[in-house]
Amino acid sequence: MEYKKGLEGVIAAETQIGLVDGTLGHLIYRGHWAKELALSYSFEEVAYFIWNGEFPTEGELVTFKEQMTSYRELPSYIKTILDTLPNEMDVMSTMRTAISALGTPAFAWPPTIDQAMHVTALLPSIIAYKYQKNQGATFIEPNPQLDHVANYIYMIKGQLPSEVEIKALTAYLILTIEHGMNASTFASRVVVSTESEMISGVCAAIGSMKGPLHGGAPSEVIEMIDEIGTIDNIEPWIRNKLEKGEKLMGFGHRVYKTRDPRSEALKVVSKDLAQESDWFNLITQMEQTAIDLLEEYKPGRKLYTNVEFFAAAVLKGLDIPKELFTPTFTSSRIIGWTAHILEQSQDNRIFRPQSSYTGQMPEQAAKF
Repeated sequence: MEYKKGLEGVIAAETQIGLVDGTLGHLIYRGHWAKELALSYSFEEVAYFIWNGEFPTEGELVTFKEQMTSYRELPSYIKTILDTLPNEMDVMSTMRTAISALGTPAFAWPPTIDQAMHVTALLPSIIAYKYQKNQGATFIEPNPQLDHVANYIYMIKGQLPSEVEIKALTAYLILTIEHGMNASTFASRVVVSTESEMISGVCAAIGSMKGPLHGGAPSEVIEMIDEIGTIDNIEPWIRNKLEKGEKLMGFGHRVYKTRDPRSEALKVVSKDLAQESDWFNLITQMEQTAIDLLEEYKPGRKLYTNVEFFAAAVLKGLDIPKELFTPTFTSSRIIGWTAHILEQSQDNRIFRPQSSYTGQMPEQAAKF
């Protein structure tokens, strides 16, 4: 058997949920372009679609929203856990700990869409509770009159969001719902392949997502743009970085060898959000300059902006705190994780790859 480091190129599962084609720059959710879904549908509509394989009727959507809303309330024992955890614990670790406490009989094997709805609806409340606690502020209870995305912004910022803000965050969350057999999705499927419950799979995924090589770093993109400061400083700053062999945050992707389709859609909504601000003008100028210089310094590498670049623009435009960037990403990717968990359970076989032994062998055969 051939060894593939990091399982690169190995097909581990068949799925109908999503397709990532890095060569062509395609991201497809169940036969639909993710970019079109992000710009034309609500978060609830796409979540329903990902879990059920079809879009909801008007009546089904109303019922779906009501069910999601009913699951936002934090149980008292979860609040107790969150109050007990040290303030210095990061948000991702806090999420993982709080979610693990949901491992009750209600989440027993086999996984269900209702379970997926429950944990998805509850996650923003956990994030907001932890954030407000760290700020020394009182938790802002979920607003049952608001849809999922608007309620998340409301619990973080304490004020009703504008339609532009809702549209921008909706696009970002939809575009990060699903992305093939990435590390966290694979982790979730491995765990539930043992017939462990959905909560264990989600906790494994969160543990994977919090790693710096996976969860993304739009905050580092913001730090890079702030360091550049002005349009005149873009080219000399980038040349200095590339000549020292340093990486440009927000450029290049392990899968995409062309423009990241998620970045293209986020560019559209971030422009509306920024309303032609100086900061937005700076990042759009940097995008083109960086692409040109990357081709000059690294010809043939096909390095373009990835989702993190314009995600930074959206999250900065929304005034989402940097410590909530990866948790916010997680609050959308949980749709994809739970969809894969459901799919794994429907045609399950426990994952059991082989390893190649490279250690020493004993000098002679064992004697019994």
